[in-house]
Amino acid sequence: MAQSYLMVLVFAYLLGSIPVGFLAGRWWKGIDIREHGSGNIGSTNVLRLFGPLAAVLVLAADVAKGSGGVWIGRTMAGGETAAAFGGLAAIIGHVFPLFLGFRGGRGVATALGTALVLAPVPSAVALLLFILIVALTRYVSLGSMTGTAALLVTSMVTGSSLPAVSLFSLATIFIFWRHVPNIKRLLAGTENRLGSRSNPKARGGTHGP
Repeated sequence: MAQSYLMVLVFAYLLGSIPVGFLAGRWWKGIDIREHGSGNIGSTNVLRLFGPLAAVLVLAADVAKGSGGVWIGRTMAGGETAAAFGGLAAIIGHVFPLFLGFRGGRGVATALGTALVLAPVPSAVALLLFILIVALTRYVSLGSMTGTAALLVTSMVTGSSLPAVSLFSLATIFIFWRHVPNIKRLLAGTENRLGSRSNPKARGGTHGP
């Protein structure tokens, strides 16, 4: 059993470590996306630099990494605990990618990918709330944090499995921690809005959702 979980950890982490946004920058324009726009490797900065098609592809790939991590857990070790473990490893890989010196995104899209498999209904609620908040405020960071918190609460209320709720609890803490610079900028009024040009003051130490 321990060997199976170790394999889940390794393969799911490596999957999560694939820096899709960074690769998109290389493929689309031959640039290092970390040196342009907000400096993030997530789909929001990809949208700003390369347009909606590239952003949708990057977002879909980051979500797929989370779902893939869950699949790896179920395939290699079996059960919901292993599935959640695989999802967590994929999120950690996205946030601390081996291939980019352990400096990656914030884990939101990858966490959504795990949730879509483990808890579809709470995921739908979280996604709708995210869309609503972003539509009203144009703050992707605020929508991400609100949606993440809603995922946790909704999964608890609807009776999702204990491994899933545990994963969402860890993901919520993790994602809020990664958004501390965004929280500070929201309070200071310097956070970038979706569709606006990148504000140099909005550059933080993290590189995407």
